[in-house]
Amino acid sequence: MAIKSLLLEELENSLQMKNGYEKELKKLPKGALVKKKINGQEYYYIIFREKGKVRFIYKGKKLAKEMIKKYAQAKGYRVKYKKMLSQVKKQIKYLRRVLSGKEAI
Repeated sequence: MAIKSLLLEELENSLQMKNGYEKELKKLPKGALVKKKINGQEYYYIIFREKGKVRFIYKGKKLAKEMIKKYAQAKGYRVKYKKMLSQVKKQIKYLRRVLSGKEAI
């Protein structure tokens, strides 16, 4: 029974981690910043998905360096959190299967 209590505790911790990663993902700005070159001019857009469609929002010809840096950091964080979220979801699935007796330890 000691193993089962440890697995239950690990499952609870994993669920908390999953919720934390999802909250952090929601804090990040929506979409990604892209630079398009049209007729020799550069334009900045925010690109994101909405109801299954790709949307572009025009941001201008010039953007503040802080804005560009913010979206670059957000992109890195989004990749990091999605990877960790995927791993913790697999762990939760495994722990639930072990606790239900469908998988060996």
